[in-house]
Amino acid sequence: MITRITGRLTHVDDDAATLVAGAFDYQVLIPDFVRRQLQQRLAADVSLFTVHYLEGNAAHGRLTPRLVGFLTEVEREFFEMFCSVDGVGVRKALRAMVRPVRDVAALIADQDAKGLAALPGIGPATAERIIAKLRRKMCKFALIAAREEFAADQVEHDVVRDTFLLLTQLGHSEAEARRLLDETLGTKQRFKDVDDLLHAVYEQSSKVAR
Repeated sequence: MITRITGRLTHVDDDAATLVAGAFDYQVLIPDFVRRQLQQRLAADVSLFTVHYLEGNAAHGRLTPRLVGFLTEVEREFFEMFCSVDGVGVRKALRAMVRPVRDVAALIADQDAKGLAALPGIGPATAERIIAKLRRKMCKFALIAAREEFAADQVEHDVVRDTFLLLTQLGHSEAEARRLLDETLGTKQRFKDVDDLLHAVYEQSSKVAR
């Protein structure tokens, strides 16, 4: 099982990237949101967290090993969950994920069937199945930006998660809690604990309201 590849990025196509690692060239399938990130890193060394699967018809003995790659482990985890929904699968999930994981997770968490159905290849019926199966599991994925786009010494991951949960317990919707956190973390201040971040959230909120 290949779960991670590190090598020099030599080529990025619409749906695949090529990494040179030692004596091997690896072709890794990628969704569109990953492609956009990798285009800026041609000729550089990159690491991709991979899903290894077999594609084809086992009954006819025509199985081809494939790799699907992501820049973070949490993106890979989301993809595997997304694929597990009836009627989705690897190829449909690859086609659908034109938006970052955080955005797709927010659509699911907010039960936005219309927005989800607008993703390539999904449609209304599949959107409803995705929401029914995954909506209660989306909190950490919808907070990816808050956890990963800011330096570790600026704010701890658990602080962001716990503040998000506290905001929802205080009566804010999940969508509003994410918005408040995004606005506050965007100020690039440093936050040592939940109380510190929560205070900054409401301080930032009052500034915006003015």
